[in-house]
Amino acid sequence: MSFLLLVQYTLIFASVLMLVALGGCFSEHSGVINLGLEGIMVMGALGGALAMKYLGKGTSAVVVILVVVLVSVLSGVIYSSLLAIASINFKADQTLVGTAMNMLSAALATVIVKSINMAENPDNVSATVEYGIGKKALLINIGSFQISYLTILAVILLVVSYILLYKTKFGLRLMACGEHPQAADSVGISVYKMCWAGVLISGFLGGLGGIAYITAGVSEWKFEMGVAGFGFLSLAVMIFGQWKPVNIALAALLFGFFRALSNVYSGFDFLAALHLPGSVYNMMPYIISLLVLAFTSANSRAPKAEGIPYDKGQR
Repeated sequence: MSFLLLVQYTLIFASVLMLVALGGCFSEHSGVINLGLEGIMVMGALGGALAMKYLGKGTSAVVVILVVVLVSVLSGVIYSSLLAIASINFKADQTLVGTAMNMLSAALATVIVKSINMAENPDNVSATVEYGIGKKALLINIGSFQISYLTILAVILLVVSYILLYKTKFGLRLMACGEHPQAADSVGISVYKMCWAGVLISGFLGGLGGIAYITAGVSEWKFEMGVAGFGFLSLAVMIFGQWKPVNIALAALLFGFFRALSNVYSGFDFLAALHLPGSVYNMMPYIISLLVLAFTSANSRAPKAEGIPYDKGQR
């Protein structure tokens, strides 16, 4: 039973990391560094959680899944447009904009949720959204094993991402803009549009990753908690995966395994016998990310033009 839970949580957390890391991959391949993935996850989670909260008990599972996914990705896309406007249109520093988005998201989500809760009940000043009924529609039970439709969707999007990046004109043009924007512009590719597309795709995937994260085993979420650094952990997955979808998926499984271990370690006798506090297991994925980046970042092959605003030849 403990092994099944470990596999179950590994797949859940790996799918979250993979979705968000793929989002960062698209953005950086276009030449825009998206450090605001954490904030995009929060807003995607907020949209999806509110959708589940307000969908009636009698709503069919298909409608719930479609609406939750649609609202989550739209929330992520809309929020990511802040990065696009500031960094692409106004040439603002991409690192500062992403950091500001992360700081704003948790505060904005907390204010929105508290306002909704107080409007429903003046005594309820929490920043918690309950979505237990809606969450059931996202789950598939196979005996004692449970998997989410969002995990299946993540695998589908992995395949789509690979095909889009390496087998289509759009993907090749996107990567060209991240490597040599001047050369891309000289052959008629709109660097401006490609950058926008990369950022909005990152918002799409990041928003979906947000709702996948908060529905991992819980039926309510306190939005003042944010998403526990999963946006930054996804960046580590992206770098470790060398900005390549298949490698990102494998890296996500590794990091997802260590994150899952913190949920189920007590079910393994040899781990319980170590008498380590739970906080040690909670820190493991972040410690692993530091070690991995320390030993691999020197050989990382990031897109050459990432983080450098392009202001010539926009079409």
